[in-house]
Amino acid sequence: VQLQASGGGLVQAGGSLRLSCAASGRTLSMYAVGWFRRAPGKEQEFVAALSWSGGSTAYADSVKGRFTISRDDAKNTVYLQMNSLKPEDTAVYYCAADDNSHYAATVTIADDYGFWGQGTLVTVSS
Repeated sequence: VQLQASGGGLVQAGGSLRLSCAASGRTLSMYAVGWFRRAPGKEQEFVAALSWSGGSTAYADSVKGRFTISRDDAKNTVYLQMNSLKPEDTAVYYCAADDNSHYAATVTIADDYGFWGQGTLVTVSS
């Protein structure tokens, strides 16, 4: 599967953005998916994950209650809705897909993902 992330941009603190991760080549509903981010000068970190079944989600504590991961099977696309953005959310965001996980499992470890998108930059100004 090939992944194409988009939707990043510049937004003021408190604002919202929706990132998209469009898949091609295979049906994304057969994969566990996730979002990760890398802030300037920092390690890559887990943001959110959705199970293959679509019934389980997981979030980093830093985004819980503000970010929502979802999937549109008709569009073969995964989304990350980001609300109440903070300057510390500034990062390059990457989507990823895994086809080796259990149907209901969320995958939170980057090394477990075999497919990655190219990243989209989110900048939150204070």
